[in-house]
Amino acid sequence: MIIGCALFMELLDSTAVLTALTQIATDFGEASVRMNLIVSLYLLAAALFIPISGWLAERFGPRRVFITAICLFMLCSLACAASASLLQLSLARFCQGASGALMVPVGQIILLRGTSKANLMRAMAFLTMPALLGPVLGPPLGGLLVTALSWHWIFLINLPIGLLGIVLVMRHVPDYCGQQQHPLDKVGFVLSSAALASLMLAFESLGHGQLLGGYWPALLLATGIVFGGFYLHHSKRYPTPLLDLSLLRIPTFGIVLLGGMLFRLGSAALPFLLVLLFQVGFGLSALQAGLMTFAGGAGALVIKFISVRLVRRFGFRRILVCNAIIGAACMALCALLRPDTGMVLTLLLLFSGGVSRSLQMSTLGALGYADVSREQAGQASTLSAMSVQLGMSLAVCIAALLLGLIQHTNGHGVPAIEDIGLAMALASLLCVLSALIFSRLGQESGQAVARG
Repeated sequence: MIIGCALFMELLDSTAVLTALTQIATDFGEASVRMNLIVSLYLLAAALFIPISGWLAERFGPRRVFITAICLFMLCSLACAASASLLQLSLARFCQGASGALMVPVGQIILLRGTSKANLMRAMAFLTMPALLGPVLGPPLGGLLVTALSWHWIFLINLPIGLLGIVLVMRHVPDYCGQQQHPLDKVGFVLSSAALASLMLAFESLGHGQLLGGYWPALLLATGIVFGGFYLHHSKRYPTPLLDLSLLRIPTFGIVLLGGMLFRLGSAALPFLLVLLFQVGFGLSALQAGLMTFAGGAGALVIKFISVRLVRRFGFRRILVCNAIIGAACMALCALLRPDTGMVLTLLLLFSGGVSRSLQMSTLGALGYADVSREQAGQASTLSAMSVQLGMSLAVCIAALLLGLIQHTNGHGVPAIEDIGLAMALASLLCVLSALIFSRLGQESGQAVARG
């Protein structure tokens, strides 16, 4: 839970800031379109520093790196709140993204070091709970802070959370010593960071509807692919590569990484489309639309208390396959929501979707590391964090592109309810595809974790 709270702080901040962009633009006297820098630079820094997180944790000890990352995140949050111009805020957000990139993978390494296979499922259930609640609570909390106080408090709220986290980490988290002896793969770091940064910025540009607005997203995408190819070539020849892609040969880890990314591509598009549906389609305020998402957060919380028993009863393969289809069905049914749909029915549907996503994330987190040794924990955690970061960014891109194409086809200047609904239905097909990937798992996959 301590490690999960650090993840919660990062995700709460990254989603809450979206509600403050308009007020920040007004205070700085900048055009609203330039506020995209605040989001893009954060994602860029995260992409640059995720690859090195595992090496740092193994070299200097995960607890030391984890505490350092929290301290840096707090200092950067204070710098964000003290910023008096867009340039200052953008630089502070870049540093904040770099420190946030270290918290998640390093936190998972601590968890894998100190948790037996038997308790991994239960631990992952608690770890993913704050991760799911952060994006749910971020928009309404951000809207409340901006309305009642000012945008500065979106960053200042990180200070007490971070201080509490440091105290709890020092008191309860063991100080595992560093184990890594090999030197840093500097060439691999440059190539992997360049590839990830280019891809993240390309997806971010595409997600903001810039596909037809110039060559910049296409150039970034091509650059990311080229650097990625260079890294693949380098990793096959370097004895200790920064990102050990041979881990993908572990059946459970490889299938979970691929299937999990597909599921996230579909499910992570839903919050973006729901906000549009509630605000543009239904005419709700930003705060009202944010409060509607609490139903999904409640579902995510409730299922945590029985997720371990469900996996023990039905097994990893059956849970992942069936739940991916259930998650797709919940998304498709959201496409049928209308302004006159009963509130109880709407909340029940959002609650069910939250249950499905939460159960899937907990199950994926436990199974992915079921056959990974403690010596491989750093590399596996880094690859997993990269997959999540790319998947979340690409999900918004896919949702925005689908919606833009549907709008253009239907000749609508602004998204209509039917346009948003069709985009939801199409995005749900990605969850169905993930079920096909999960069906490749063996019936006995993850039994050592499930039996607990």
